[in-house]
Amino acid sequence: MNSSATPPAQPLRVALLGCGNVGSQVARILLDDAENLGRRAGAPLELIGVAVRSLDARRDVELPTGLLTTDAESLVEQADIVIELMGGIEPAKSLILRAIRHGAAVVSGNKALLAQDGPELYEQADAAGVQLSYEAAVAGAVPILRPIRDSLSGDRITRVLGIVNGTTNYILDQMDSTGAQFADALKAAQDLGYAEADPTADVEGHDAAAKAAILASLSFHTRFALENVYCEGITSVTADDIAAAAEDGYVIKLLAIAEILTDEAGAAGVGVRVHPTLLPRSHPLAAVRGAFNAVFVEAENAGELMFYGQGAGGTPTASAVLGDVVSAARRMVLGGPGRTETTTGHVPPLSIDTVRTSYCIGLQVADQPGVLARIAQIFAENGVSIETMRQRIHQGGSDGGTTAELRIVTHRAPEASLAATVKQVAVLDVITAVSSVLRVEGI
Repeated sequence: MNSSATPPAQPLRVALLGCGNVGSQVARILLDDAENLGRRAGAPLELIGVAVRSLDARRDVELPTGLLTTDAESLVEQADIVIELMGGIEPAKSLILRAIRHGAAVVSGNKALLAQDGPELYEQADAAGVQLSYEAAVAGAVPILRPIRDSLSGDRITRVLGIVNGTTNYILDQMDSTGAQFADALKAAQDLGYAEADPTADVEGHDAAAKAAILASLSFHTRFALENVYCEGITSVTADDIAAAAEDGYVIKLLAIAEILTDEAGAAGVGVRVHPTLLPRSHPLAAVRGAFNAVFVEAENAGELMFYGQGAGGTPTASAVLGDVVSAARRMVLGGPGRTETTTGHVPPLSIDTVRTSYCIGLQVADQPGVLARIAQIFAENGVSIETMRQRIHQGGSDGGTTAELRIVTHRAPEASLAATVKQVAVLDVITAVSSVLRVEGI
């Protein structure tokens, strides 16, 4: 359509559910930039109402009072496009299903709901022939879901690695750049508004795990849920871990990883995991600083691709929401069925034990002859090869003697073999403590 042409007179009615940090910015853009959005969509986009829990709550953006309502169900049934930014499972799920059955296109940023109940929502949208879009559910303003679903649909993705939680990336970056302890870096994140008063969903990895499930579903054309994702957070990462990693040329990031694997019988599957990870400082993801997000994609033909940008914040995330709104509106104007996800088969999820990765193991050991040989023997018995080993001697152990700190980086091996190795080494009488165990990628 010519950009100077006048949009059709018949507007598309847009309902917004939720008016928090992101929702208020979406409402502002819909009102302030209505003319441009209408031209891009091919029809005027009319914001008919904003569903809120309380009409009197303080909001970041001043909106016409006539737009606010507490009757979300009635609002949904009047809309052509419903934007769901309420968060949580209910009433968001029921309202999305009501919108789909009413024939409205749905745009959501609700990663927790999509990770838990996405397969049901996709199925209902497919059956109704309406569009369900959710670019804002992963990595904020970073356009990653549409490129995976559309631009790379003619390729075969083999692996996706992502920094998809800005709060944890900020915390780990502060620990790396300033030497801060975890608690101090978390407090700084809270003071800046990156972390909630209750940061559990971020620091325990749950937010990243939900996004990992969504990325895996689109990348491998199979519906994965949160229960298919192995998850560890960053609360056990210490300043000593960060410093030791830096000394060895690594940085620690909380990564979401989804990849094609084969099980012991040689059958293909997909492993999806979230955990703190050592990355060489030469890896592109190692340079992602502050609260920014990035997703690194490996595909058979396209090779390596990286998508980078702001992963949180009201205005950046609103950009992703409005992109989905314009896309859905354009499809409604031109006709044709809605687009949700592409599932062409079923690739089973595989457990963390099937993953092939490397470990960096920190050990406190007695400084005496034969220690390295005993440790190396256990590694060999489990089929785990040592890539590098660094030793540092400390004077004045608990018994008055000397102790040594060992940091061992392994070659890639099955997770089950690596875990068994650590377990057996830990009970040796020459081991004072296993100070850290971190997975390594990018080597």
